[in-house]
Amino acid sequence: MNAPAKLAEVLPQTVEFKLDGNTIRAWEGETIFKAAKRHGVEIPHLCYKDGYRPDGNCRACVVEVKGERTLAPSCCRNATAGMEVQANSERAVKSRKMVLEMLLSDMPDTGYKWNEKDESQQHGELSDWAARMDVTVRPELKALRREQPKADVSHPAMAVNLDACIQCKRCVTACREEQVNDVIGYAMRGSHSEIVFDLDDPMGDSTCVACGECVQACPTGALMPKTRIGSQIVDKKVDSVCPFCGVGCLITYNVRGNVILSVDGRDGPANHSRLCVKGRFGFDYAHSPQRLTRPLIRKAGVGKDPQALEKLNRNTADWSEVFREATWEEALALSGDSLRSLRDTHGKKALAGFGSAKGSNEEAYLFQKLVRTGFGSNNVDHCTRLCHASSVAALLEGVGSGAVSNQVNDVEHAGMIFVIGSNPTANHPVAATWMKNAAKRGAKIVLADPRITDIGKHAWRTLQFRADTDVAMLNALIHTVIEEGLTDQAFIRDRVSNYEALRENVKAYSPEAMAPVCGIPAETLREVAREFAKAKGAMILWGMGISQHVHGTDNARCLIALSTVTGQIGKPGSGLHPLRGQNNVQGASDAGLIPMMFPNYQRVDNTAAHQWFENFWNTKLDEKPGYTVVEIMHKALAPESDPHKIRGMYIMGENPAMSDPDLNHARHALASLSHLVVQDIFMTETAWLADVVLPATAWPEKTGTVSNTDRMVQMGKQAIEPPGEAKPDLWIIQQLASRMGLHWDYKGEHDGVAAVYEEMRQAMHAAISGITWERLERESSVTYPCLSADDPGAPTVFIDRFATQDGRVHLVPADIIPADERPDADYPFVLITGRQLEHWHTGSMTRRATVLDAIEPMATASMCGADLSAFGLVAGDVITVQSRRGSVAIHVRRDDGTPQGAVFIPFAYYEAAANLMTNAALDPFGKIPEFKYCAVAIRRGGQPALIPGYGVNAMDGLPGRNG
Repeated sequence: MNAPAKLAEVLPQTVEFKLDGNTIRAWEGETIFKAAKRHGVEIPHLCYKDGYRPDGNCRACVVEVKGERTLAPSCCRNATAGMEVQANSERAVKSRKMVLEMLLSDMPDTGYKWNEKDESQQHGELSDWAARMDVTVRPELKALRREQPKADVSHPAMAVNLDACIQCKRCVTACREEQVNDVIGYAMRGSHSEIVFDLDDPMGDSTCVACGECVQACPTGALMPKTRIGSQIVDKKVDSVCPFCGVGCLITYNVRGNVILSVDGRDGPANHSRLCVKGRFGFDYAHSPQRLTRPLIRKAGVGKDPQALEKLNRNTADWSEVFREATWEEALALSGDSLRSLRDTHGKKALAGFGSAKGSNEEAYLFQKLVRTGFGSNNVDHCTRLCHASSVAALLEGVGSGAVSNQVNDVEHAGMIFVIGSNPTANHPVAATWMKNAAKRGAKIVLADPRITDIGKHAWRTLQFRADTDVAMLNALIHTVIEEGLTDQAFIRDRVSNYEALRENVKAYSPEAMAPVCGIPAETLREVAREFAKAKGAMILWGMGISQHVHGTDNARCLIALSTVTGQIGKPGSGLHPLRGQNNVQGASDAGLIPMMFPNYQRVDNTAAHQWFENFWNTKLDEKPGYTVVEIMHKALAPESDPHKIRGMYIMGENPAMSDPDLNHARHALASLSHLVVQDIFMTETAWLADVVLPATAWPEKTGTVSNTDRMVQMGKQAIEPPGEAKPDLWIIQQLASRMGLHWDYKGEHDGVAAVYEEMRQAMHAAISGITWERLERESSVTYPCLSADDPGAPTVFIDRFATQDGRVHLVPADIIPADERPDADYPFVLITGRQLEHWHTGSMTRRATVLDAIEPMATASMCGADLSAFGLVAGDVITVQSRRGSVAIHVRRDDGTPQGAVFIPFAYYEAAANLMTNAALDPFGKIPEFKYCAVAIRRGGQPALIPGYGVNAMDGLPGRNG
């Protein structure tokens, strides 16, 4: 991109005007309100909220402009050159006081949002401004108080008390313009005007997705989290990062008495104060009475029975049938001695470790270092193997980096947003808000997915292709771009390798030939391809619908090729973005928690990298890549004669007994281990199969960093103390390392977390050398690559060259490879698995969060109306879904976005575990299982779990018939 010729072209222009007799400068287009605030003049306001579109409807911010008959709302009136404004004239002040008094006169006697410093001020910002302007309500006005609306407490998380509503409409803006959920509206006329949800439904019955943007926006407490009604006094406010998806929203914990009362969104670069239902209301899992608080050792003579897991899970707080309590010394000694003995007896390949994408970067780094230097092999992996391993394989091969090229909110600069294999409104809700905002400004969203999800409401075109035909459809788009002369020839000439092979390969993939394969009309494919190529910027965002196939790497290769041949990469509003599923799956991968890579994606079989880390860690290292998640399960069941048979494992914060494919096989493998150490905060399905269970800390109980999907390294600080004898993960790793014969010495508070980070920074110097611990303490969030203290970080990469050795994209042609297991007469349906808005991953955290469990308490399978009718089913009925590997009985819900011949099941429910049925067939490059496609049969009836979940919200049975 060419730089502007003159500095004046990029500097914002200013205008001079007078404010209360003083000449001040405002930026061109800046409001009087903002200019006044910058110059230290505070003007009362109620409907205005920084970052929201100003409405000017409360009239609390009016000012007097010379020469104008009426007072002007300063929040939405721009300053102009020569304007003379009186912010504190007698007329303006009198008008504001009248507004405040009239609004205050309608307030209830007891409010819902008390002032922290003076609890007699009970109506939030309204009371605050009234006190600051010395406004009291005359009895005559109080006598005319409106008829007070009834409270609406139908929602599990939020209370609606419209008797405190001033109709500022902040909540309407929050819902309709910020989050773009279109639930809250403003209805009726005149004195009958009111805030409504959908068609004046109770909030709990509306289509509200509980993002809580409205309660964060409400100035008076008319909309409040139920946990914060009344007193707003807390002991402390602690800044952290949301512990759920990979968006990396910055948050603040509000803590009183070592209990998190609520969570606020913070103005972080990824979220700008926005949150979703999990981030705002999913916090109380940390206070669950089912938390592990003492080390546990399996009782002598008690076997490991995978078939007992569902029964045991009904009361995870009672582990006494299986385990006994132990001291930390005993539990660590047994763990260390057993693992060391297996290593020394059977060789270094006998041990393996699964680290966690839900912990910190420091924990991930230290965990992989323990496995490599203490266990003696590269048998270390984590859930990235089950998420985006194939995407990373294709990206490393093609562009030289496994991370995203552009950040999510760069969709603001895109003309087209191509969303494929992703359900962002459920899996990355805050990221989805940026997409919806862009669509409202004119960007064209294309949703390409076998399922039509909520983002489809905002799409310009929807490509509901047949499951498993990704390559056919994407090659048809590439074919069109090339055939119709829409390629960026200069970009291809200067920055691309192997283009000719790609061009030859896609000749057979015309839209006309592929339309019968993928189910999308040829003209629609051509139309989308043309718009993609011609857009000012076209950005591709994808999820596990792309990666979780045996052809996942090929799917990603096609996406790389599509963006490359059109030149839609290396500039704003373009590029490649695999949306990361967990809060630190990016950071854990960066830190080396994968079997074939040292930190910063340096291959373990690269001689130079291998030598560097041997010197850095001062120890001999394994020269061969280790086994991946699914391969380790196979090796656990290998014959005794196999020299690489896995006999012992250390699993920290992962739950493979729920997250792995073909769970019966995975659980059998875990139960067959000679020694299994599990470190977690709850008695997970995996923990029930352990020999030793070590109680660890939840995210709000630790200080550390995580790296989000946008390549932002972000700091979270400890907000609460852990329960009982639960210990920090970092401390536990170091204790086990000591018992494995390692001599580490990380000094400092929080178990040396800053010292560990510093070592990791040195190991990853080519990416984060400019991001020191002290800088993160100051700034909270810094984007990498960042190579010096004054480097702001690079939100967009590949502007001049790619991270490959020659600086060019390496295109890899892809052909159609069918799914490993296709539907047939016995198993005629396709099972698609995934996540849902309220529950995340295996449900061990979210299903113990009161609000999340109340909103979505039981497992359901989604089918379209046509398939329900064909089976004679209605929503709420019970079906049994069966594959060649397992079956579940589950209630059915209607979802016409699910295609005919398919059923969608979330995998968060242990009592209807979708992964009992999934196929462990692997992508040959990323070694990722085919979660998104296997053949199943469906029949009416079955016996679902009588007691769903973990008893967080008591239920007296389930709706529906048994068919």
